[in-house]
Amino acid sequence: MDTKFGSPFVTNPFQFLHFPSKETTNWFSKVFLYTLLFFQILGFTKLVSGGHQWDGIIVTQADYQALRALKHELVDFKGVLRSWNDSGYGACSGRWAGIKCVRGQVIALQLPWKGLGGKISEKIGQLQSLRKINLHDNVLAGSVPWSLGFLPNLRGVYLFNNQLSGSIPPSIGNCLLLQTLDLSNNALTGAIPSLENSTRLIRLNLSFNSLTGTIPNSLTKSHSLIFLALQHNNISGSIPNTWGQIGKNTYHLQFLTLDHNLISGTIPVSLSKLGWLEEISLSHNKLSGTIPSELGSLLRLQRLDLSYNAINGSFPVSLSNLSSLVSLNLEGNHLGNQVPEALDRLQNLSVLNLKNNQFKGQIPATIGNISGIDVIDLSHNNFSGEIPDSLDNLANLTSFNVSYNNLTGAVPLLLSKKFNSSSFVGNILCGYDSSIPCPFLSPPQNNPGPFQGPTVKPHHHHHHHKLSTKDIILIAAGAVLAALLLLCCILLCCLIRKRTASKGKNGKTAKSAAALGSSEKEITSGTHVESGGETGGKLVHFDGPFLFTADDLLCATAEIMGKSAYGTAYKATLEDGNQVAVKRLREKTTKSQKEFESEVAALGKVRHPNLLALRAYYMGPKGEKLLVYDYLTNGSLASFLHARGPETIINWPTRMNIAKGIARGLCHLHAQEEMAHGNLTSSNIILDEQINAHIADFGLSRLMTAAANTNVIATAGSLGYNAPELSKMKKANTKTDVYSLGVIILELLTGKSPSEGMNGMDLPQWVASIVKEEWTNEVFDLELMRDAPIIGDELLNTLKLALHCVDPSPAARPEVQQVLQQLEEIKPELPGSSGDEGAGVPTAGDDGAVKLPSSASE
Repeated sequence: MDTKFGSPFVTNPFQFLHFPSKETTNWFSKVFLYTLLFFQILGFTKLVSGGHQWDGIIVTQADYQALRALKHELVDFKGVLRSWNDSGYGACSGRWAGIKCVRGQVIALQLPWKGLGGKISEKIGQLQSLRKINLHDNVLAGSVPWSLGFLPNLRGVYLFNNQLSGSIPPSIGNCLLLQTLDLSNNALTGAIPSLENSTRLIRLNLSFNSLTGTIPNSLTKSHSLIFLALQHNNISGSIPNTWGQIGKNTYHLQFLTLDHNLISGTIPVSLSKLGWLEEISLSHNKLSGTIPSELGSLLRLQRLDLSYNAINGSFPVSLSNLSSLVSLNLEGNHLGNQVPEALDRLQNLSVLNLKNNQFKGQIPATIGNISGIDVIDLSHNNFSGEIPDSLDNLANLTSFNVSYNNLTGAVPLLLSKKFNSSSFVGNILCGYDSSIPCPFLSPPQNNPGPFQGPTVKPHHHHHHHKLSTKDIILIAAGAVLAALLLLCCILLCCLIRKRTASKGKNGKTAKSAAALGSSEKEITSGTHVESGGETGGKLVHFDGPFLFTADDLLCATAEIMGKSAYGTAYKATLEDGNQVAVKRLREKTTKSQKEFESEVAALGKVRHPNLLALRAYYMGPKGEKLLVYDYLTNGSLASFLHARGPETIINWPTRMNIAKGIARGLCHLHAQEEMAHGNLTSSNIILDEQINAHIADFGLSRLMTAAANTNVIATAGSLGYNAPELSKMKKANTKTDVYSLGVIILELLTGKSPSEGMNGMDLPQWVASIVKEEWTNEVFDLELMRDAPIIGDELLNTLKLALHCVDPSPAARPEVQQVLQQLEEIKPELPGSSGDEGAGVPTAGDDGAVKLPSSASE
């Protein structure tokens, strides 16, 4: 056997013995000599038999030769394989990058994100104990080795995000233990092989290739398959109608994505037998026929996308049974008739897209009962009648479009203020644009109090006879006069209130010059107080870009931005055009007036670039309390991440900048203000024009009663941001804030909202479960994975840090100063480098999978 290059495979186990000379040999030396000989023979026996004494040090000869062949055909651009020297010693000790062994045999080859080129040698088939090959996110070319099909222990193949070509070898169907096959994002051609013998297959991802042929029937009969992704190929034919033939409880398929192919035929009724399905995506194909009413039995279904096909027929009433449905997209089909009124049963629905169909009749008023809906697109249909007033109740609505229908009448008030004219054009509607006023509208009722909108809707009179030109001119003139009269009334009302506000308690008019002088003097000292007036309220100013009076604030035009456990947030436009954000605190939830004023005065002094500045507060005569902040144009991080259109991409530098900004602001609160936030969520992170993060709602717990704070903690817990110990402690601290920060960083990495249902798990648990199964790439938002070859190490290190923050044990979590420091230091690691990890910190393995601390993985 060849012993060159220090090979461990020696032919003579005695060659290392050195016998003593006859002159020095005596009885003791003979005993020692034969004892040494015995143990060397014993050691060699265990070496060749694979005994545990040599485990982790020497690789077997066959595996050693296979690894050398692999290295020969790979192109090592970054020098990762330098550790694969010509000596077999240490190959299984962790010194050879990406190699894991058991009893001297290679069980895992894991080198993702290493910039490897060349091709994968067929000699890989000699690694007979190989369980996992993980070479994703490299630049590998050539074909998928045929010899993979002859590895009896193969469980996982991760070759996605490479440049592999040719067909998928049918031999891979011989791998009886195969659990995951991911060849996505390559240039593979040919047909999908039959995998009917792989009875343990859990994940099959062949998406983003150029595969042809049809979907094998064998895939529809797999009991173990959970994830099937074949999107973005050239697959043709019809979808088999043989799903779940033995009963839905024996099939576990949860994700079926076949979009962007050439699939024709109808939607198979047998899909209804897959009771575990959570997502069906069949968009951008050539499907025809109707939507099977049987799909209404898929009670776990969260996303149904049938857009851009040729589907006809009606909207099945049975779809209203899908109580878990979050997104329904039927855009770009030939669906017609009326949309059923039972839609309000879809209480989890966030996205309803019926665009570009042939629906007619009235828009169902019951849509207004789906309180959490974010997106409604009913454009380019034949809907008629009025827009239901009930849609004004949808406070979370961020995208709304009913353009190009046959709608008539006035646009509901809040919708007309919230959305621009592009949402309503192509109809016979009025009131959504200043150039298209609605005639015969009665003037709105007086505002009963600060930031309480009108409660009575104006009555619309519809005239069905044809109007003459003279009538139209008179109507228009009357409308203009009515508008001018209304404007005069509003101005007169504000003028009266301002004059009344300048009176003292004795009814005498205060001198305006003296009042102004007093105000200017107090502003220079940092606080400006206005009291008295018609309302008897009190306005206190801190520093800010502009000043306003209590009447300016109460007469401002207000638009609801959102609600929380603390109260309702408004965008207020003052008479001079300046805009502020106002939070009206819930009644009977704040401390006594003396305590409130003391605490809010302290909050008014807190200033940091990443904290939303409190500029003023107002206390009304009946206990109303308003907090006035800077208004930032880009809204909350929650909306920025989850309510954007598909054309809006948020890149990694932007997300990282947001994470650092939040950490800086929180660090200032903890270190300088000695204050825990207690309610840190993505809804409380406000973004300015440059997408810089500003933390809002800090310190509000100091203004509230103990009972109110308990309610706030419970509400935040339901959203998925609370540390587990808060359920018992009921009091926030710096470590619970760090947990919330970790959840937000996970939100930035995954693109998922923590309030989403994930098989009964919260976001940290879901991420931990994916990472534990070594599917780490599935964690990241797809937008980020496009740049994975460049930012892969940064993503992994940030994920490790986030998982450290959400450790179930508070003592194991870092302080926010440490989080900030690590965020600012995160850079792509050099090949082969390894840093010392602290106790409990998750680490990245050679496969790119994050290794969790024991507490997080349990």
